[in-house]
Formats: sequence, structure tokens, C-alpha cells
Amino acid sequence: MISADQALPGREQAIYIPTEHFVFNTQLASVADLKRVWFGMGCFWGAERLFWQQAGVKFTSAGYGGGFTPNPIYEEVSSGMTGHTELVEVIYDPNEVSLYQLLTLFWEQHNPTQGMRQGNDSGSQYRSAIYCDNEDDLSLAMQSQALFQQALQAKGVDSNITTEILPLTQFYYAEQYHQQYLAKNPNGYCGLSANGVCLPPQP
Repeated sequence: MISADQALPGREQAIYIPTEHFVFNTQLASVADLKRVWFGMGCFWGAERLFWQQAGVKFTSAGYGGGFTPNPIYEEVSSGMTGHTELVEVIYDPNEVSLYQLLTLFWEQHNPTQGMRQGNDSGSQYRSAIYCDNEDDLSLAMQSQALFQQALQAKGVDSNITTEILPLTQFYYAEQYHQQYLAKNPNGYCGLSANGVCLPPQP
């Protein structure tokens, strides 16, 4: 992981801000009052599809976060010189789906023990991460991490979870062609796979 003084300078202007969701045909502005959480699970193409398929999720976007470079482009993030990881912003109605249900998808559908990689994808941009915009969600995410670590150990997995769980500082939307990529390219690459371990029910 690079330090802030090593990061690329980036730019002042956003490279893209989504409006309409390709799958839902909804406007980003129309879901502004709903809850948000951000997940990093390796390549964001498959992760975004995972969450748009979940009932109660109203909007998803691919983007970058957890780094230093303002308004990065994909090639910069892929170089490892921005500090960002690939993220999916999940906007959801808490009356229809709980954060814990979303966390269950997160923990069970990728390998959160691999550090700066996910499967064959290697680099800091593929690290596992959860970012939250309030203390209650952050606390629940950390609680779920502890429970999933116990579940891993019960399955005989000795590795420790490396997932970054932090307050979100800034989320930058990825380029338009990354948004809902697997809906536009159904045979495209998806690096997600179930890890065979279940998150216990919320206490």
C-alpha cells in the first residue's frame, strides 16, 4: 500500500457522475434519502451485480475509495498508485433489506482473507473493504467481521480476515462503461465465488 505522498495527483473535476441505473431505470437523485454502504470484493463488476440482484437494493454504482488520489481514472487505480480499492456503492431501503443481510452477501461471496488481492486479481485495488457513513453501521460491520472470523475458524480456516472496515472519506464514481458492466456484457468477467462459510444470524 502506498502512502499519501506517493499517490498520483489526480484532478479537481469528477470524471463521471451516474444518473440512470441501466438495470433499474431509476435516477440516482430519486434514491438520495435511502441508506448507503460501500463494499470492496475484488473486481467491482461482479460485486455490483451481486447487490443489484438483492431485493431492497434501489441503486448501485461502481467506483473507487479508501485511497488518496482525487477523482482517479481506472488506469490510475489499476496502477496501485492511488491507494484506492474498487468499490460498489449500495443504496438500499432499510424497510426492505437490512444492512446485516447485505453484510451476509459480502462475507459469504468472496474471500476476505487474501490481503491485497482477490483470486487471480492482485493489487491494492482488489482488497476487501467495507466503508460506512455512520457509527452504527460501522459497529455492525465490525461485529459481523468478528462473527465471520469465528465461522471461518469453526470450518478449520486458519487465515485471519484482512477486510478494511472504516468510515468512508470519499467515494469516486468509476467511468460510465464500468457501471452495471455485467448487465451490458453478460458474458463478461466475474471474479466472485461463494467461499462455503456462512455468517451466523445477527445476535
